[in-house]
Amino acid sequence: MEIKTHRSAEARLLGTPLLVEDDSEALVELEATREMAVDERGLIHGGFTFGLADYAAMLAVNHPYVVLAGAKVKFTAPVTVGDRMRAHARVVEREGRRRRVEVEVVVGERRVMEGEFLCVILREHVLDRGRRE
Repeated sequence: MEIKTHRSAEARLLGTPLLVEDDSEALVELEATREMAVDERGLIHGGFTFGLADYAAMLAVNHPYVVLAGAKVKFTAPVTVGDRMRAHARVVEREGRRRRVEVEVVVGERRVMEGEFLCVILREHVLDRGRRE
């Protein structure tokens, strides 16, 4: 399992890769911590669930210059402190440099988020685009 993208990603914030198959699929796991909670009952902010799903989508493509161009997601259940989220991302369509990736995030058997991510493979690092003199 060679990770070619997002190599400096912090596992504590985005998740730990369990499976990465180039231009195919990825499985990433993230434990919801107290730092992610937005209230005293331990409700986790959806941005952490989305971040996990986004990271899984990037790893499913697994190209050094892949970026997220758009996403359509649906949150289906809450996540709380201590929950172990698992994101499964699958590349379902390839068109040139564009990839459509479907992602499902579960806690145990319960789906907490599902979505479609539009990923694009750039020719160079996104921060190098348009910076030539």
